[in-house]
Amino acid sequence: MNLEKVIFGFFILLAATLNFGFFVGEIDNPAHHDIYELFAALVVSLIATVLKFGDRTQIGAVHLSTSLVADLQLIAAAMMWGYAAHISGAGLTPEATASVVSLSGGALLANLVSVTILIAETIMQRR
Repeated sequence: MNLEKVIFGFFILLAATLNFGFFVGEIDNPAHHDIYELFAALVVSLIATVLKFGDRTQIGAVHLSTSLVADLQLIAAAMMWGYAAHISGAGLTPEATASVVSLSGGALLANLVSVTILIAETIMQRR
């Protein structure tokens, strides 16, 4: 068993599951979306991105690009949450929450592509 691949797969799957946990719920209800789960999804996604820098293959490049997309989406979601909750006079409205969750959904799609690539890559490896 290759410990490096275990850690790599762990962080890819953890990023996807944390993002999914944040995404699930009524899209415009802030009570259904925990800010700490969004923060955890962002941190784990950034860690997964760092782990992908060492791979010099074409599949590694696609892994890195999907991770960068997820990071960008989650950073934008966190910034939008922060703006709505702390700067905007209206606070965290249903419209702002829907925007944050939509951005998280884009990151979730990128994470699912990354997980699919990981599974396909694992299946294609010969012993």
